[in-house]
Amino acid sequence: MMNSTGRRRAPAMSPEQRREMIVRAALPLVVEYGTSVTTAQVARAAGIGEGTIFRAFGDKDALLAACMAEAQRPDDTLAHVAGISLDLPLAERLIEATETLRGYLSRMGAVAGALAASGGLRRSEATLRSAAALRDEAASGEAALRDARALGSEAASGGEAALRDARAPGGEAALRGARALGSEAASVGEVPQAGAGGAGAEAGGAGMRSARDASMAATRDVLAGLFEPDQDALRLAPERLAEAFQFLVMAAGRGPSPLTSAELVDLFLHGAIKDDETR
Repeated sequence: MMNSTGRRRAPAMSPEQRREMIVRAALPLVVEYGTSVTTAQVARAAGIGEGTIFRAFGDKDALLAACMAEAQRPDDTLAHVAGISLDLPLAERLIEATETLRGYLSRMGAVAGALAASGGLRRSEATLRSAAALRDEAASGEAALRDARALGSEAASGGEAALRDARAPGGEAALRGARALGSEAASVGEVPQAGAGGAGAEAGGAGMRSARDASMAATRDVLAGLFEPDQDALRLAPERLAEAFQFLVMAAGRGPSPLTSAELVDLFLHGAIKDDETR
């Protein structure tokens, strides 16, 4: 359809696409301003009218909660880790996985830290409705988790072909399942929240714990796939090593002088004692 100036009008966005576009525009502002960011600032960054934000989210609190949820979504991270080439040596696989996981944790921490430092999320009526719906999300979450596990296993065994599958529409559907399970719960945020209480707070807390556990499990599954080609040379099962490695990555990025990814992997694989040292 051509307008009077001869320019083709851009196709209309679906409500979900519009929400995603607004969140993408809002995230850098949330990191910079925390809860003090205004909907007018977000509207300018997104190139839309301020009223569009309220039609998409209801209020600013729901927008901030959606930003926290987006920062916590692990689907792109899981796809990257699942797509690491198994032809690489184990150490190189784990270094790449560490860099990917640390990038995800850093982005999530930047958003959560900015929100917490500026007063935390408030539980508006819109965010409480999301929290109440979380119990239903958790109840059906096992199917989404199985999709994420199948995706990680397929990518681990099929290399580049599996990665292409993961990027195809079917793979994206599985990743969206992990997204819904692992992070949509964060719409009530893992940051201090004002106005929390009652059944809504309890539902949000229980759902958040369930979603967090499922996200951790999906991450362990794709990490285990990186260990599996070398399982005959490993002292423990890939699943147990993946769990230990996951917690090491989460903890080792803190402190005044965190280990580099290469140092962390070397320590994990070879221990703290040099080969020529006696015990």
